[in-house]
Amino acid sequence: MNVHVSHHGHPASGFPALVLNADFRPLSYYPLSLWSWQDAIKAVFLDRVNIVANYDHAVRSPSFEMLLPSVVSLKSFVKPTTHPAFTRFNVFLRDKFSCQYCGDGSDLTFDHIIPRSKGGQTTWENVVAACSPCNLRKGNMTPQQAHMFPTQAPYQPTVHQLHRNGRLFPPNYLHDSWMDYLYWDTELDP
Repeated sequence: MNVHVSHHGHPASGFPALVLNADFRPLSYYPLSLWSWQDAIKAVFLDRVNIVANYDHAVRSPSFEMLLPSVVSLKSFVKPTTHPAFTRFNVFLRDKFSCQYCGDGSDLTFDHIIPRSKGGQTTWENVVAACSPCNLRKGNMTPQQAHMFPTQAPYQPTVHQLHRNGRLFPPNYLHDSWMDYLYWDTELDP
């Protein structure tokens, strides 16, 4: 099918759809659950989602025209995970994007509290965010050897803890139609 997106100076890739669970909460906040406009339209045609809100831009083919969805909700509820995946981004989010040794927020890396060479594992409880200079200074030493101790002991966060931290770092782009569905969860309030 030959589809043309009508828009005024915006790239078509600039129309992501916010994906909500069947209870109208985002599938994930960090990263924010977004689909490309192509995936959102495909899900509409496969009858997997309801369109909640639209952009003012349409896709057209010779036989149909459809506004691009800006918010969709799943028709079937997906049980949210309580334990977030161990990823570099989630470690940085848990540590509020700051070095756990000096507090700097630039040039962040992973630091193994107990170095891998000394049997340290790559786990929530042994990894912290560290700026490159602190990571280099600590090197292959234990905290005791380096006299460098993280400001907070590393821990496995819950999804709610990451959501709470993430509210301090909103995404760069939030479409107006998404605002009613973001950050309203009372469980997230401190």
